[in-house]
Parts: sequence; structure tokens; C-alpha cells
Amino acid sequence: MSRSIDYGNLMHRAMRSLIQQVLTQVSEDGLPGEHHFFITFNTRQAGVDMADWLKERYPQEMTIVIQHWFDNLAVNDDGFTVTLNFGNRPEPLFIPFDAIRTFVDPSVEFGLRFETSDSEDDEDAEAPMAQDVEPEAAKSDAQIVSLDSFRK
Repeated sequence: MSRSIDYGNLMHRAMRSLIQQVLTQVSEDGLPGEHHFFITFNTRQAGVDMADWLKERYPQEMTIVIQHWFDNLAVNDDGFTVTLNFGNRPEPLFIPFDAIRTFVDPSVEFGLRFETSDSEDDEDAEAPMAQDVEPEAAKSDAQIVSLDSFRK
């Protein structure tokens, strides 16, 4: 047993908790002002629930937008459910918080990116990094805060 503080996992949980709190607030009160979210997630992550045709179209990663039309947003401790419109075809999704790779709110230039490591031996395989995240649909000039210097 290691006798050190696991800052990487602590930050990982804190950033996922922040996303959970934001989505819970939106599920209760709606999106305030110009806020909207681009959320990229790993479609292969255990617990992701989405239509088979969407998994075929996005076999590794998918970015969703929560802005003008979304329905049935519900948040729990593991993730969130939302119904989104794909070409006039409403589809429910369940996205575990652990599947999220980026979370961006371009209206306030805020973005989180969760870096992953390919090493299976690394117990701390993911560490969050708050930084400028630029999905194709949203460019952001967020300040970069790198957490890599705190990792082993």
C-alpha cells in the first residue's frame, strides 16, 4: 500500500462532481443565459447506453450538444440521461461520468479535458486537466491549468 496522496484521482473525482452539480442544476432550472455544453464521451465505456445505430456511427467517441433542444435530463451519482434530437429522431442516452473526455461551456470560456493513459499498469490512468478545449463546433479561449506537474 502506497503512503502518498493520490492527487490525480482526487482531482478526477472533483471535476466529475463539478459536472454532476452543473448538470443537476440545469435539470432542475434549465440552461441560464447563453450557457450551453459540448460533451465528448467514450462510446465504448462500460455503462454507456445509446441506440445501436449511434454506436455504429460513433464507435469510439461522440460529442453531444446540450443547448436548444434536449429533454428528460436526469442526473444521478453515476452519470446522466438526456434525450437529444438526431435528424428529427429523438434518442435517449445514458452517459456515465467516467466516460466523459471533455466538457466545454463556450459561453463562459470554460473547458475540462480528462487525459487518459494507455498504460494498463498505471492505477492513476486518468487525470483531469482544465484547459482550452476546442471541439469542432465550439472554439474557446479558456485559461490552461495543467495538473501534470502534480502526477508521479
